[in-house]
Amino acid sequence: MRIALVQQHATPDKAENLARGLRAFEAAARAGAELVAFAELAFEPFYPQTPAGPSSRAAAEPVPGPLTDAFAARARELHAVAVLNLFERDGDRTFDCSPVIDADGTLVGRTRMVHITEYACFHEQGYYTPGDKGAPVFATRAGRIGVAICYDRHYPEYMRALALAGADLVVVPQAGSVGEWPEGLYEAEMRVAAFQNGYFVALCNRVGREEKLTFAGESFVCAPDGRIVARAAQGADAILSADLDLTQNAASRATVVSPASASGALRRLAVAMIALHISPASRLTISSNAHRSSSRTEYRPG
Repeated sequence: MRIALVQQHATPDKAENLARGLRAFEAAARAGAELVAFAELAFEPFYPQTPAGPSSRAAAEPVPGPLTDAFAARARELHAVAVLNLFERDGDRTFDCSPVIDADGTLVGRTRMVHITEYACFHEQGYYTPGDKGAPVFATRAGRIGVAICYDRHYPEYMRALALAGADLVVVPQAGSVGEWPEGLYEAEMRVAAFQNGYFVALCNRVGREEKLTFAGESFVCAPDGRIVARAAQGADAILSADLDLTQNAASRATVVSPASASGALRRLAVAMIALHISPASRLTISSNAHRSSSRTEYRPG
């Protein structure tokens, strides 16, 4: 199966960003991609660069809505799966959301980011409600697809829950800036997750200079043995393609103990830990020091 990651810059003009994304989707699908994925907030500025204000929620849109409708029509035309990311509004709540659209244009579901961070230029707690969908896996024409939105990828229990739910491929929509993490860290943790869980991981990052941040690009794909099988350049728009053999998942050392045999205690543990993160009775706060060399996870009664 061929997948494509659309690594594109974003401007304040959402309509232009969307048009460029639709053109990239078409180019990737016509080049043989069965699944095309986009970065975090791929079609709009990265709003959390500045703290949220009274009007911030006006930028959010419903799902289904204009953006998902546009991609559903293109997915139906081109027979390719789309994994998107957008600022979602649902009633009086807003989320960091990844809708998944199947190759027939059906909106099969959405993932909402669970772990909401807060530090300089990533003021996400003013924008997003912690996700309430858990860690879903979607059956699509391109296989069983899980999504770990940006900060969720840091949590092994989240990545394990996707494996226990049978994910063939985990897509990671990312907004990673230049110099944000120690050299090689965010790539290393995805390689370890792929190896530990026996699935492919495809991380699609934003790219380009924005108001306060420069996003790095460098999107990549990991195989179930932890190898990097495709990588995009830093600092440039790109469509990164990779051919995946999903039968490699079954040969992974991680599947020697199958999800079926682990579905008791491990499944209950992973689901319980994610439920703790999304419980309405608790609030997750993640803070880091100015150098981002350490982090603290703190739970407080809501």
